[in-house]
Amino acid sequence: MLRIAAFLFASFFGVVAVSSAETPSSYTHEIQQWRTDRVARLTGPDGWLSLIGLEWLHEGVNRVGSAAGNDIVLKAGPAQLGTVTLAADGTVHIVLDEHSGATIDGKSVGEATLVDDMHAAAGAEPTTVRFGNASFFVIVRDNRKALRVKDTDAEARRDFLGIDYFPIDAGWRIEAEWVPFVPEHDLEIGTAIGTIDKVKVPGKAVFQRGGHTFELLPYQEEPDGELFFVIADKTSGKETYGAARFLYAALPAGGLARPGRVVLDFNKAYNPPCAFTPFATCPLAPPENRLDVAVTAGEKKYAGGHH
Repeated sequence: MLRIAAFLFASFFGVVAVSSAETPSSYTHEIQQWRTDRVARLTGPDGWLSLIGLEWLHEGVNRVGSAAGNDIVLKAGPAQLGTVTLAADGTVHIVLDEHSGATIDGKSVGEATLVDDMHAAAGAEPTTVRFGNASFFVIVRDNRKALRVKDTDAEARRDFLGIDYFPIDAGWRIEAEWVPFVPEHDLEIGTAIGTIDKVKVPGKAVFQRGGHTFELLPYQEEPDGELFFVIADKTSGKETYGAARFLYAALPAGGLARPGRVVLDFNKAYNPPCAFTPFATCPLAPPENRLDVAVTAGEKKYAGGHH
C-alpha cells in the first residue's frame, strides 16, 4: 500500500512530465487531477486491481471454495464456500456451507438467488457474496455467466507500480467535428475473452492532424451517457497497451442527432482493465478506430502488465 500512497502523492504534486511552456498551467493541473482521480479509482479496495478471478459457471451445481476438489477453486476464502447452481433458465442460486462465515449483501443468510450485473436494478449493485477480504458477484458476458472474484489484498493491488504517461500536451486536446448517423450504425467489437459485442454508433468524430483527416466511432455504455471510444494507434503494442486504450468525451452541445463539435482529449486516453489484470473482459479496438498516427498522449503501457 506504500507504493500506492507514494504514487498518488507524486501525481497530485506534479511529478509528471509536461510538454512545454505552451501548455497552460491550469490545463496541466486539470490533467494531473484527472490522473490522480483515475489512479484512486483503479487502486481502490473495489477497483480493477482487486480482481483475482473470472470463473465461468456451468449449468447445474458448481461447488465453490479454495480447496482443490471444488469445481471452482478460488484463490482466497474458505476451503468449502458452498454451491452455486445455474439453472436452465439462467437463474443463479447459492447455498453457503454452514462453516463458511460468508455473507450475502451483508446479511448472514444461508442461501439466496444471485442477481447478476445485467439484471440489477438501475443504480443498484449485483448480489455480492463476501468472505473475509474477498467477494464475488455474477456477471453476464455473451449470454454466459461467471463469478467475478475480488480481494482487497490482491497481489496486483499490493504491488501496483504506478502509471507512466506521455508528457501533458494541450495540442492533443482536439475539438472534432461531430457527424451524426441517422439512423445509428451497427458496429461489431471483439473482446479479450474472444466474444463479439454489437453496439450502436450514434455518429463519428472527425478531426485533422498533420494534414490528414481521421475518424473515430464511439458508442454509449449507458443511455444518455458520455461518448465512449475504444481506440488504437501507431503507439499500440509499443509505447502503449496493444489491445486498445479508452477515451470518454462529453456529448456535443446540440445533442447527438445534430452536427456539432466534440472534444477529444487524448491526454485522458487510458489503459483498459485488461492491461492490469487477466480477469477482465475488455473490448478491443475495432479496425475502424485504429488510427494511422502515433497518439503520443495519455497513458503508456503498464510496467507491471501480465502480458
